[in-house]
Amino acid sequence: MQKIKKPYKVIIDTDPGVDDTYALIFAMFDQDLDIKLFTTVSGNVAIEDSTRNLLHLLDRFDKDFPVAKGASKPLQRQPRYAYFIHGKYGMGNYVPPKKTKHQIIKESAVEAMYRVIKENPGQVTIYVWGPHTNVAQLLIDHPDAKDLIPQIIFMGGSPYGVPGFPDHISFNISNDPEAFKIVLDSKIPLVMAPSDIGRRKAYLTEDYVYKIRDRNEVGAFLFELFDAYWEPGFDDKRIATNDTCAYLYLTHPHLFKVMTADLTVDTDEEPGKTFAYFHKKGNVKLMCGVNRKNFLKLLDNKLFEFDNFKLK
Repeated sequence: MQKIKKPYKVIIDTDPGVDDTYALIFAMFDQDLDIKLFTTVSGNVAIEDSTRNLLHLLDRFDKDFPVAKGASKPLQRQPRYAYFIHGKYGMGNYVPPKKTKHQIIKESAVEAMYRVIKENPGQVTIYVWGPHTNVAQLLIDHPDAKDLIPQIIFMGGSPYGVPGFPDHISFNISNDPEAFKIVLDSKIPLVMAPSDIGRRKAYLTEDYVYKIRDRNEVGAFLFELFDAYWEPGFDDKRIATNDTCAYLYLTHPHLFKVMTADLTVDTDEEPGKTFAYFHKKGNVKLMCGVNRKNFLKLLDNKLFEFDNFKLK
């Protein structure tokens, strides 16, 4: 595989969603990333909401990146959403406007992805922060794409099981397990940020969330999202950083402990169930630990950079 050089060329496939929004804000300003394209997908919220939310973030943060609208439903299943966690519009307590200044490009997500990776063969990492529907459709429509993508870093899967959910099942994978199986079978190098890493190991505490509220305008904006997004199923109040872990693995891999595993996904009896068989020649790098102290310090530093920033 060709060595990927900084700044890292990326496509961010996302379904914002509160946790996506947190990662997106930092990613948009990260000088180690060269964001070639944003694509949206149905997942946490319906495709119209996820697309509007992303475009609104570009408006509020005065950034300009191409955005392509993606799949409105899974490959073979009816869509399922998580408004009950992410709020009525997918942004917690924050109410975005119905219209945005930024608009989507004419290309579909699949065609825009294909164009970008054809223009930059072997150089563009794809982040997948929602269901894998768009990437799977890319591989169906353009089979040669698998040889052009150096790696996919994705958030999703629960090979350890999560309390309150069926064992080994998480939202992003169970939303479209057939799509994830296509991505697994493609043999593209994969890095997995499982649900466990953001919920149990790299989460934000209640005290942390209240401290950022008074830090700057961006902190206050994040607090408005977070205050309706406390992770269910825990005795304390915490914010999961699932997508942020996936994002930071590319730029700060030393923060994470990874193990290689062969990963499987069930598409029949327990759709979305993933299980990891750990061994040195596995097909997936699976995040299984994080340097929590340095992880939070990095997030602090990224937020401090917005001290003089004014939202639009």
